[in-house]
Amino acid sequence: MKSITWLRTAAAIITIIYILIPLIVVIPASFTSASYPSFPPEGFSFQWYTKLLDRPEFMEAMMNSVKFALFAAFFSVLFGTLGAMAIAKYDIPGKTYITALLTSPLSVPQLVLGIALLIFFTPLMLAGTSTGFLLAHIIICIPYVIRLVLTGLSGFDYNLERAASILGANPFVVFWKVTLPLIRPAIISGGLFAFLTSFDNVTVSMFMISPDMRTLPIEIFSQMQDAYNPIVASVSSVVIFISVILIVILEKMQGVGKVFGGSHS
Repeated sequence: MKSITWLRTAAAIITIIYILIPLIVVIPASFTSASYPSFPPEGFSFQWYTKLLDRPEFMEAMMNSVKFALFAAFFSVLFGTLGAMAIAKYDIPGKTYITALLTSPLSVPQLVLGIALLIFFTPLMLAGTSTGFLLAHIIICIPYVIRLVLTGLSGFDYNLERAASILGANPFVVFWKVTLPLIRPAIISGGLFAFLTSFDNVTVSMFMISPDMRTLPIEIFSQMQDAYNPIVASVSSVVIFISVILIVILEKMQGVGKVFGGSHS
């Protein structure tokens, strides 16, 4: 038994190290003073971060990423919260299958999902448009909101809603004054994860994007294909820093593990 536990621990450590290796290389390389990527970095300088401000393609891509991520997070929270509440509160026929369908983008490979969305959106004239891009991101973000809100509702005491109704509160007041404050951490966590999922997405975005509409991950990918230089490492580090900050906030509020392993009643 101890040997099995030791093997699991060793496997977990090796996996974590393997995942962190790109961070260990990219972040130090972004601070190099040389004019070419190097690891270990030659000298120490913030020049590649300051030069980001002189690259309009990166700044425009950053604004596009933030804009689409905010809209995707907003609509994912709106529809995902309503869907999760309906699933958790009402005895809907086929509830298990509906939940599995709504959260299926979590298990479907992003490449398959991107191709499927492209095939579906092309006849509708949505492929390569801002609307199609946003819809695709909402589709991949909603499952995270549903999963987290369902987790937040798993221990919800519906007697509180009944008590508020008995005291004369209408359904809107019950939701606003009773339900929402209790599930607010789950909703905010779902919104943060939806924002992060949209902001970092590359695979699905590649099928939905047009030549005149670029996001930051797509711009980084394009720059790496043309000519890899330290400025790519610096902008990649910025994305990593933003992602880490949001993940830390999410972990403090709800717990990252609940996104993938949360249960609901």
